[in-house]
Formats: sequence, C-alpha cells, structure tokens
Amino acid sequence: MMIAIAVTALGLGHTAQAAEPLKVGISGEPYPPFTYKAASGDWTGFEVELAHAFCAAMDRECEIAPTGWSGIIPSLNAGRIDMIMNSMSITDKRKRVIDFTRPYYFTPGAYVATSDQVLDIPDGLDGLVMGVQSATTNATYARRALRDSGVDIRLYDQAEQVNNDLLSGRLDVILADEIAMMQFLDRNEAEAFEIKATAPLHEAYGEGIGIGLRQGEDALREALNAAIATVIEGGTCASLSEQYLGTDVCVYD
Repeated sequence: MMIAIAVTALGLGHTAQAAEPLKVGISGEPYPPFTYKAASGDWTGFEVELAHAFCAAMDRECEIAPTGWSGIIPSLNAGRIDMIMNSMSITDKRKRVIDFTRPYYFTPGAYVATSDQVLDIPDGLDGLVMGVQSATTNATYARRALRDSGVDIRLYDQAEQVNNDLLSGRLDVILADEIAMMQFLDRNEAEAFEIKATAPLHEAYGEGIGIGLRQGEDALREALNAAIATVIEGGTCASLSEQYLGTDVCVYD
C-alpha cells in the first residue's frame, strides 16, 4: 500500500512538472521589432510570437521571462529560465557553455551613419567613433575584424543606448543587426540616417540565430528542433517575419 501511494505521488509530481510552462528568456531591455512591450504592457514582437508558436507546436505553454542581456546565459544555467530566445547567434564560444537548437533565422550586421556621410568600409572608418552593443556577435566581429581599421569602438549595454548616441551625434557610425536597423530607420528622428553597408560573412556571426538551452537538455532540444521545423515548414515563421520585419529571414533546411 505504502509503495503504491509513493509511486502514485511520484507520478503526480512528474505530471505537474511536465505541465509547468517553459520559461522563455528574453532581454529585459526592449529590442524592437524582435522583443518589445505592446501598449497593453504585454511583451510582443517577432521572437515573442515565434516562441509561442514553437511552444504550441510542442503542446506546451510558454512564459516570457525578461532577463538582463548580460546575465541571460547565467540565468539559463542557474535554472531560472528554460531557454533563451533573443536573437542569440550560435557561436563556438557560446557552445562551450550552453547548447543550441538548429537555427531559425539569420540576418547580417549593418553599418548605419548619416545619409550625407561618404563612408568607405572598412578603410574609411579610421578616426571615427563607432557604437556597438556589448556581448553581441557584432561586438565580436568589430573586435576581430576592425581592430586595425583605426576606428574607436564604444561598447554599450543596451541597443537603444547605441541608437540614441548616434542620433545625438556622439557616434559617427553604429554596427547592429540589419533588421533592427531597418526598423530604427523608420523612425521620424532617424530620417537623416541610412544603412551604409552590411558586414561580410565572418566566423564571429556563427551559424545563425538559435534557441539557447542548458547542456544536456537533449529531449527539450529535440522537441524544439521538431517544433522549429513544423513552424517554418507550415509558413508561420515566414508570416510572422513578414509582419514584424517586412521580409522573410527564416532559415529553411
């Protein structure tokens, strides 16, 4: 009798645990159009809606868990979130501490400066001040590929800080995700700026954007890979990408 009760209790515990929502880590700093707060106060954006689509494909609930970008990997490994879905590139450096799903989207880095500025990249960067968000693949690329260009690289904690310093004239040029920059340039205050060039393919940019997971979470990774395939092949990813980004950035097999 006692054994039966213990087994039943254990089974209920497993069921309750399995039913818990997956905590999806996104940066607490808005990163439109990928992650940002709607007028209702709820988080939305391309990756937020895509996360819900992935969870629906797995018949699981999602709980959006805003986390500071600089501490998002430690939060994952500490168990405070179950996955990272925040434009995180799959790189060899990150793969030393976390696992990834297959990539679900990819965009290059883009240089943005004033429209009237003649900018030859990378040779024309000498003597200019360039802003980049820290702990990103664009920052890694800047350190590796632009260190001999003569550009003064300034690192920022948040993407919006970089944008604001460009608008105020404290920066000559910025390097950031191309899609995010296309959205930024749609603002009225950014009408005097334009994309000057995109960064070339480089090892710093990794294999594309994937979902970050704790190492050893093989069952969850396999389930998410299947969900990504379902959402991409079914056209949901492309539909959300067109809605939020104006183009299809989904990665197809």
